[in-house]
Amino acid sequence: MCIKIAKYGLDNFLVGISIGLILVAIPFLLRLGIALSVFLWFVGAVVFLFFLWFFRDPKRNIPLLAIEDCSIVLAPADGKVIEIKELEENSFLKQKVYQLSIFLSPLDVHVNRSPITGEVFYYSYHPGKFLTAYHPEASVVNEHTLIGVKNEFGAIAFKQIAGVLARRVVCTLVLGQKVDAGEKIGMMKFGSRMDVLLPITSRIFVKQGDRVRGGETIIARLRKEFEFPNIG
Repeated sequence: MCIKIAKYGLDNFLVGISIGLILVAIPFLLRLGIALSVFLWFVGAVVFLFFLWFFRDPKRNIPLLAIEDCSIVLAPADGKVIEIKELEENSFLKQKVYQLSIFLSPLDVHVNRSPITGEVFYYSYHPGKFLTAYHPEASVVNEHTLIGVKNEFGAIAFKQIAGVLARRVVCTLVLGQKVDAGEKIGMMKFGSRMDVLLPITSRIFVKQGDRVRGGETIIARLRKEFEFPNIG
């Protein structure tokens, strides 16, 4: 089986597997004792496999419904839904919204995808702290990028939020860019959180505790009046 590596983290990946291979090679080069050799082989193998797993970029099957209907909102990241709440978004959407928060563990796929089809009308980067992603204030005070995408059905926003381990967020989007639902737009490195801000008129199809897959799981629809039995 061939594992595709995310282009956004290729530099980190090469460094990580190099460290793993060096640790494995040291016992052979220095003719170390068996106990220390086994320990270094084990640590080297763990490091190698972790970086291989973390920076994987598996293929995702974008739902046909999201391709045909621009009101469909997909999960922008893999992980667990840890919170869904109402709040006032006063920075640029300037309306009451649902905030849907997805927590990514270091073992989840960290490649991020656009939740909807539309045009990028807002982009900002905010330096900040590195609180644990579960912390209630992480969405506001942690380092993050905030991206707004709009189409004929409305506007949404999503945040790539750094966590305790995640010290870098990568986003390739620029203002005015056209994106498709499920299109790859960047990644967050080493455990983090993604918040999606949806108009209060949206219909949400997931609940707290659900696991979602970026680019595949339908999490909401901007047109609340329509229902689909196969979604929610």
